[in-house]
Amino acid sequence: MDKLGEKIKQARKEKGLTLAEVGKIVKCSPSFISGIERGKVSPSIATLKRIAAALETHIVDFFVAPGVPAEPVVMKEKDRTQISMSRWKAEVNLLVRSTTGKRMSPFYTVIQPGGGAPGKYSHEGEEFGIVLKGDLEITLNDTIYRVKEGESFYYSSMLPHSWINPTQKETIVVWVVSPPSW
Repeated sequence: MDKLGEKIKQARKEKGLTLAEVGKIVKCSPSFISGIERGKVSPSIATLKRIAAALETHIVDFFVAPGVPAEPVVMKEKDRTQISMSRWKAEVNLLVRSTTGKRMSPFYTVIQPGGGAPGKYSHEGEEFGIVLKGDLEITLNDTIYRVKEGESFYYSSMLPHSWINPTQKETIVVWVVSPPSW
């Protein structure tokens, strides 16, 4: 988490923004933003999206190591960038090195029982995925969809949405977001 905070702080400073300015844009207090930067606070996906938008970047840019080499045609499992936050109880693995200049973000997501992004959020674009193992519960507006192993989903990201693993077993999903908002 400390690296996440450090990258957010670095991006904020590169943009010449104060904690107060970012807080105003993101609709959070400057102390909350400071807590994230110091690794003391775990933000929601919705908050991370707003911070990334305020800093004119994508969420994955907070996790990708600087100086990442050119995009390979084949990406080995060991080379994936892992985005893991205890609040989510999920490990999100970026299936490309960077989303810069791309029209989609593919992810391999392992969600622990009860894990996910329970707070609804929305953004430009569309999402597609297939559940490889377990079950996933997706809420769009106020409708709950249960996606079982082997089933796929597709929806407009502009609808307020959330997702969670409602089972007592691990869930694995290959997820694609277009355009990259992560």
